[in-house]
Amino acid sequence: MLETKTPKTRDVNVLKTEKLIPPADLIEELPATPSAKRTVIEGRHAIQAVLEGEDSRFLVITGPCSIHDESIGLEYATRLNYLSQKYADRLLVVMRVYFEKPRTTVGWKGLLYDPHLNDSFDITSGLHKGRKLLLDIAEMGLPSATEFLDPIVPQYLSDLVSWVAIGARTTESQTHRQMASGLSMPVGFKNGTDGSTKIAVDAIVSAQARHGFLGIDQSGRTAVIHTAGNPYGHLVLRGANDGPNYDPGSVAMARQQLEDGGASPHLVVDCSHGNCYKDYTKMHEAFESVVEQRVGGNDGLIGVMLESNLNPGSQKINGSLEYGVSITDPCIGWQETEDLIGWAYDQLGNNSH
Repeated sequence: MLETKTPKTRDVNVLKTEKLIPPADLIEELPATPSAKRTVIEGRHAIQAVLEGEDSRFLVITGPCSIHDESIGLEYATRLNYLSQKYADRLLVVMRVYFEKPRTTVGWKGLLYDPHLNDSFDITSGLHKGRKLLLDIAEMGLPSATEFLDPIVPQYLSDLVSWVAIGARTTESQTHRQMASGLSMPVGFKNGTDGSTKIAVDAIVSAQARHGFLGIDQSGRTAVIHTAGNPYGHLVLRGANDGPNYDPGSVAMARQQLEDGGASPHLVVDCSHGNCYKDYTKMHEAFESVVEQRVGGNDGLIGVMLESNLNPGSQKINGSLEYGVSITDPCIGWQETEDLIGWAYDQLGNNSH
């Protein structure tokens, strides 16, 4: 009688499992310096003060759709840091430093997962590159914002981040609401891709509560994480599949939903995605409208997000890459970014409200 193998009941589709560097070891290799810690903490406190109405500055979160080259990120940060200091009395400028990209189907998932852009998934190298860039930017004195997609990643990077987004695809996820409840910085929840703000309002309320859930500790061991809740959750309007939601009527409806749900009525507008019909050349229209609404007295609009790079547009990962051009969503270029930020500063100087 032929001997038959016992069928596998686990790891049927797993090719291999690699050991990953524990968070504590990476942090020991790339520790946050005193100046970096000061930048992170001051950035968090400033954003919290804006959310509470104690700081009247307008929040501008701007940077590449995704970081794929650290040298581009550093050059952008150097330029943005100059503007941040120049306009600091009216604008609170934070750099968008995104390493994880949620995909609708497949595609490049970001620097943390595929830093070599070749599907090698050298995540250890990606974590090193990501942490080093955040550290360099913080040491300049410029706060960073990012999106956390994998709930393990914050253990490696969160001590260098001042603001976090939960994306439209993950705002409804219990895993991400629980994660947000334990994060140490303000968290912006985006409305759903269908335009629903109720999903984000529910997420804000959920993240304010205490949770217990599975995660990892600083040594990389599986652990139960107990959280106190995050009081600084807020809504980010990013438009919908069928168009924008930054107009005064949509903003008023969103604020009413927030108040009815017991959440902060202050919100940020993401000028990309549905709010520009996925056409980066229209991003300025959303930006200008939001600033004008703020100047007109709508203090509930506390800030904006821009997808911006050194050069405009986007490119495919195919052979040699053009320096300073996004490999994910199309971005506006540096000159337009500088012009918009300068224009906003001037407009906000006319705000007599």
